[in-house]
Amino acid sequence: MSLFSSSRWLVGVSAMLALPAAMANERVQVVTSFSILADMVENVGGEHVEVSSLVGPDGDAHVYSPSPGDARALAGADLVVFNGLLFEGWMERLIDSSDYSGPMVTATDGIAPRAFAAHNHDDHGHEAHEHEHEHEHEHEHEHEHEHHDHDDHGHDEEEHAHNDHSGHEHGDEDPHAWQDLQQAKVYVANIRDGLIEADSANAQSYQANAERYLAELDSVDAEIRELLSEIPASASVITGHDSFGYFSSAYGVNFLSPVGLSTEADPSGASMAALVDVIEQENVQALFHENMTNQAIITQLAEETGLPIAGTLYADALASEGDASTYLGMMRHNAQVLHDALAAPGHDDHGHDDHDHDHDHDHDDHGHSH
Repeated sequence: MSLFSSSRWLVGVSAMLALPAAMANERVQVVTSFSILADMVENVGGEHVEVSSLVGPDGDAHVYSPSPGDARALAGADLVVFNGLLFEGWMERLIDSSDYSGPMVTATDGIAPRAFAAHNHDDHGHEAHEHEHEHEHEHEHEHEHEHHDHDDHGHDEEEHAHNDHSGHEHGDEDPHAWQDLQQAKVYVANIRDGLIEADSANAQSYQANAERYLAELDSVDAEIRELLSEIPASASVITGHDSFGYFSSAYGVNFLSPVGLSTEADPSGASMAALVDVIEQENVQALFHENMTNQAIITQLAEETGLPIAGTLYADALASEGDASTYLGMMRHNAQVLHDALAAPGHDDHGHDDHDHDHDHDHDDHGHSH
């Protein structure tokens, strides 16, 4: 090999070695509203994306107040991903203030949202989480991808403080659709399509990553259904706020989030007394902390009722570390904690078979055959 050829070969090697750094600098900059979406985007985007989340692990997206730095982050983004269904009452106004004009993914587009009223808490003799919001707009945006008529919504951060029984303004539709892994598949498809729109050069990679991830969602969904089929139909649990409706409908576990529990409000003495009554009436076997709600309330309920606090559930935010620090890890963790608390011998002998809670615990009814 001549000296000239050798030099040219070395230049070529140097160029190839520099390529990964250059590619890293060209990764698609994705901003998500909260941590669960960030993990989904990382799974679909893989090496081609750099993801930042406005609300991080263990953070409460309901009461989040965006900063000027968040507007700058959006301004520099190639893609913005948020949940929709009014989960982030502050998001559209933030997008306006950032002057972001790139592609956006509303992760719940295409999902038929469940109504909060589907929990039918009134059937249990208490007015729990009726979400009496009477939103004048009645969801005029209908969740279309091009909505963002930001002025139609009027969701000021101050509204959060005035909604004592929920702590946040969702309207009549439940936005927590990721709590059902079959619904989460819609999220993944929307994220895949958004990444392809933002970076068509890597479309094949995004499609392949999405297919792999969708298969993982199906696998974990089947695991959870098998695990939770061992929980008696009569069992009920209490959590800090009404985030588990989709989980309840999909996997047949009855969740109660009675009035007085929220992500920010402290219940009155009368509310606490009502909660104790609910626990006695509804065959509640366990109380659960949530990683982003007021744990003192659940602790007080445990002291007053003698019920165990059976662990921590993750609803609206991933854990900072550990098995619940990814979306699928979070879903597995929640299912295992619920199983360990409720599937023990003796939980099926309380004689509350009439409490089918609209589930019938027939998972095949939900159209997910495994």
